Amino acid sequence: MTPSTQATDVSSTVELPPSYNIPIILLLGAFGLVFVQPIVAGVVGLLGLFLMLQTGLIRLQFTDTDMDVYRGQTLIRRFPYREWENWRIFWHPVPILFYFKEVNSIHFLPILFNPGTLKACLEKYCPRK
Repeated sequence: MTPSTQATDVSSTVELPPSYNIPIILLLGAFGLVFVQPIVAGVVGLLGLFLMLQTGLIRLQFTDTDMDVYRGQTLIRRFPYREWENWRIFWHPVPILFYFKEVNSIHFLPILFNPGTLKACLEKYCPRK
């Protein structure tokens, strides 16, 4: 890869900034539930902690051809747009779930990223058919 090609590739890649909204809301909800339903509070709290950890570790990057999922600096999975059939962000007032369907599988991801940037990237790189 030439230096000019590398600069072009970097400039066309968008990495979504993390959003800790869902984990924080779950942890606050668990704190509120601890006096009413301690077991439910524990489950909600563990889910909140798990999502907090995932928010810090997982990154989504949109390129001209793929959505890439990274854990730290390691590429975990690549989703080429040409295989996408549909996508949707659920619950518009407070986006909590991102769904997309590929030719052979469907995926649901909690919104651990900036929802506005996610929607803008989806509309730019993979417009709905």
